[in-house]
Amino acid sequence: MPMPILPPAPPALTARVAAACDPATRARLLAPPSADGDSVALTCSVRLAPGDRVLKRIVLEGRAASGVTLDCAGAAIGRPGEPARLDAVTVAIRSRPPSRPGESWERPSGITIRDCAVFGHVRIWGMGVNGQAPALRESSHSLGHTERAQAAAPTDITISGTTITASGPIPLYLGPGVTRVTLTGSRLAGRTVATALYLDAESAENRIEDNDVVAETGREAIAVDGSARNRITGNRFTLSGQGGVRLYRNCGEGGTVRHQTPSDNVITGNVFRGVGLFGADAIVVNSRNGWRLYCGEDAGYPFGSSLDNADGGTGNVVAPNRVE
Repeated sequence: MPMPILPPAPPALTARVAAACDPATRARLLAPPSADGDSVALTCSVRLAPGDRVLKRIVLEGRAASGVTLDCAGAAIGRPGEPARLDAVTVAIRSRPPSRPGESWERPSGITIRDCAVFGHVRIWGMGVNGQAPALRESSHSLGHTERAQAAAPTDITISGTTITASGPIPLYLGPGVTRVTLTGSRLAGRTVATALYLDAESAENRIEDNDVVAETGREAIAVDGSARNRITGNRFTLSGQGGVRLYRNCGEGGTVRHQTPSDNVITGNVFRGVGLFGADAIVVNSRNGWRLYCGEDAGYPFGSSLDNADGGTGNVVAPNRVE
């Protein structure tokens, strides 16, 4: 199968380059959490020192966070060895909801996270933290949902040279509609009850390149759930008998109609170790095809997963890869 030619990435959507944080913001970031504040909203760029430790959660929200660079220079964020709560995201990159009906979501773009040791999990989202969020579900009940979800979600995010060590939740979660995230030269480690990386419904054009995926997972390492036009290339997976990459569409869950199919993804040049003689396949395209009890929860609409529970993935390139 010929490899599809992907269009060049469009230019960044923001020209904003965030100013450097002042000493007071830096001090607040490095201060211990307190009853009055266990998180810091960053709207400025900061460079940490190798010995620094940030115990507060970091929030990058809305247009004000656009252009921010968090350069850890090897510093740690989060609490190593402690179980993480799903609702206590170590680094949250999220859009701000409309303040009035009819207004647009305010999304961040152009964010860089570099050379960090993150303990816990990083989550990026727009309309909803997952595919079942109320605003996302409402949008999914009419045509044009994919475009709305993508317009509302963060875009143009780069994570490089960073290790994310999970302690329960998925270490890196790209929520519905998230586009143009690049994860490169990084490591997904620790233990997670689910996957090491999740690309949720209607997300697209993300690049997962030259990473080590060594987290002990409860299922496949990467889920491509109704996500399209991604590149997963040159990565090294240690699987411990679990599957590597699964492409599917999570039909109907929570009453949300999934519109986009897991199509036109390029998954090549990866090395999968630890599959084992009787282990799961490294890559499976269209791995579910309606075999879930909740597929009927989105019934009643003449489009998307409401009309057809099949995964519907087409145009995916999944070779060559190496299994050892």
